[in-house]
Amino acid sequence: MGTVALVVVDLQNDFCAGPVAAARYPGSPERLREVAAGTARAVELARERGVDVAFVRFTGDPEHQGRSWRRRDRLLGKRPKCLEGSAGAEFTGVAPQPGEGVFTKRACFDAFLSPGFEDHLVRTGADRLVFAGLFTDVCVDSTARTAFQKGFHITVLTDCTAALHFADADILRFMARVYGAHLTTHDRPDDWAPGEDA
Repeated sequence: MGTVALVVVDLQNDFCAGPVAAARYPGSPERLREVAAGTARAVELARERGVDVAFVRFTGDPEHQGRSWRRRDRLLGKRPKCLEGSAGAEFTGVAPQPGEGVFTKRACFDAFLSPGFEDHLVRTGADRLVFAGLFTDVCVDSTARTAFQKGFHITVLTDCTAALHFADADILRFMARVYGAHLTTHDRPDDWAPGEDA
């Protein structure tokens, strides 16, 4: 299978816990709780199996927003989320351990726009990225798209992510068809995080 990295995308309070998340997510808040719990378990399994875990976080502070981002928010009445230093920007149910990479996307979707993210993957020798976190159709997809184009194999833990704007099944089918993404669940670690002897 090659060297695997688990990429945890934007598992932050403003996206999956608390009033901001509840107000903007169109589905049941229980689904977001399930995603957070499943992702936390996937992180544990990855660590147990010696798989690198990289944490990606979003900050939406206005000073980092481009003109198009500000215009969109103004037209749609969207307020900034995950402001740097706020409780909304904190991770939900997971915490990076010393030595694990943490990368910040400043008002952008794609983790490859985070300083150091791609260098980290190259340094660790990863050739397959396993995605968990939020949202499947926004930041997970944006990062997976770039990853595919850069030659990484893609796996998505379907029980550890949820879509914001589209049906989960539709965006997962799209990712499988366009990026060749392997779809599985966190509770099948032999399928996505084989041990060193596998």
